[in-house]
Amino acid sequence: MTTSTDTTQQDERAALDVAGLTVVGRPSDVEIIHDVTLRVARGDILGLVGESGSGKTTLGLALLAHCKRATEITAGSIALSGAALDPGDAAAVRRMRGRRVAYIPQSPASALNPALRLGTQLREALHDSGADGGEATDAEAAARRRAVAGDPQERVREVLREVALPDDDAFLRRYPHQLSGGQQQRVAIAMAFIGCPDLIVLDEPTTGLDVTTQAHVLQTIRHMTREYGTAGVYISHDMAVVADLADEIAVMYRGEVVERGPADRLLGDPQHPYTVQLLRAVPILKTAGHTAPEPAGEDGPLLRVRGLRAGYGRATVLSGIDLDLARGQCVALLGESGSGKTTLSRSLVGLHHQFTGEVVFDGDPLAPSSYRRTAEQRRRVQYIFQNPYEALNPRKRVRDLILRPYTHLAGQPQDPDAVVATALERAALPASYGERFPDQLSGGERQRVSIARAIATRPDLLICDEITSALDVSVQAEIVELLRNLQSDGMALLFVTHNIALVSNIAQHVAVLNKGEIVEYGDVGTVMSAPTHPYTQALIADTPDFELSFGESPLHRPATKSAPGGD
Repeated sequence: MTTSTDTTQQDERAALDVAGLTVVGRPSDVEIIHDVTLRVARGDILGLVGESGSGKTTLGLALLAHCKRATEITAGSIALSGAALDPGDAAAVRRMRGRRVAYIPQSPASALNPALRLGTQLREALHDSGADGGEATDAEAAARRRAVAGDPQERVREVLREVALPDDDAFLRRYPHQLSGGQQQRVAIAMAFIGCPDLIVLDEPTTGLDVTTQAHVLQTIRHMTREYGTAGVYISHDMAVVADLADEIAVMYRGEVVERGPADRLLGDPQHPYTVQLLRAVPILKTAGHTAPEPAGEDGPLLRVRGLRAGYGRATVLSGIDLDLARGQCVALLGESGSGKTTLSRSLVGLHHQFTGEVVFDGDPLAPSSYRRTAEQRRRVQYIFQNPYEALNPRKRVRDLILRPYTHLAGQPQDPDAVVATALERAALPASYGERFPDQLSGGERQRVSIARAIATRPDLLICDEITSALDVSVQAEIVELLRNLQSDGMALLFVTHNIALVSNIAQHVAVLNKGEIVEYGDVGTVMSAPTHPYTQALIADTPDFELSFGESPLHRPATKSAPGGD
């Protein structure tokens, strides 16, 4: 392991002290986590980064003395402020969870009971933590818990104020489904901090949140760890977020911590080849232009939208949308959750037919419903869904997933194998993947199959709805490079995203959507460097970002493929 810290010089009273932790899978005895050693001081946040399958979540759960099914902690020790957390002592582990260590999951739905009001859940969390009068195992922890002891109801209101939520009775009577995603995540944070634990494990708590909500959640996490002297282990594949939040970063690869050090040092001078590769895959927010391919020349727009209004029942979601998209051009549709991005993209492809206005494709009007569009129109306008795990039928082989829509829209192919092989090749997958099932593929490979299925019919317009939001940064970079290659072949792209850093790496123009209206539209370089609307300015300001000092991102140069190296 490469490290720039000397553990012998660290605080002997670290909030978290892990030595030689090993987790194996049963019955194969394959090591999932190998000999991990970590220390985190009070009030500090350790960013735990790595791609899917690197062991981040398994390690995070092990810090709570919890193992997934068919896994077991076989070696090592875990101490919280000097108190041993023994996985073999179930009773002791139950006493320490909530009091010594707390967990914030990726989805707040996993932390909140949909059948209980918020006030009830917060009071239960306070009781379970022991902060309402329970024992504390050292003097410092006892002092912190005495500071929040007293009237349980007042403590509940206090922690809600600390996470910037209302503390009135009306809010406490709400159910989780009556909150936005960001509010739900802040309630989950409040539940974790309500008992002043020594350690908080945060498992990608901002994945899927828009940048403004994400910024508020990260600010809350940073404030709470400093306020209570609580150590944090922040698990993420988003290096920009970790760079913005963490004091120290540990990089995981194949179950091992291959590099660890202060955030500034590791980001500025990474030592391990895998760390270098991971950082180079991060899209860099640029505000002075872009390097996306130039669009092919066209006399008129391929897609023309005028005065589009859409909604659900009586609720209006989109109002007065005007948009042009030329062949070979990419327009990024940028906005927060709930701004209307998905409704607009689904309207254009005919999946949401409750809209009025004019949608003209290559000179011909498009009917609101895909059922009323010709097969040729449906062939030429394709849609890629956000979640590749839900978009692919798990019972069908990849070749069948590609051939079925092709046959429906373009007719029976003379050479089905050639159609499958060509589509997979354009999506940077070998032809042999045609015989696989979705559960034999990684998340990035599934998304490539979704792209292959969409481009098999040779469409002229590809609508991409948040297709990189759940992918690792290296896989995300590969998908963006693939889309840029398709764009250079003359395909038009509508790229729906809330990730501003991606916009300047793929699009020529950007449309900023807020509350159902396009509030700013223009060239990417102009909008990124000199935004005129306050909403756009706030989005850019809230986006976590960092600049590489050791090399440039592959999103700004020809892509190269290399395997991680080093020990």
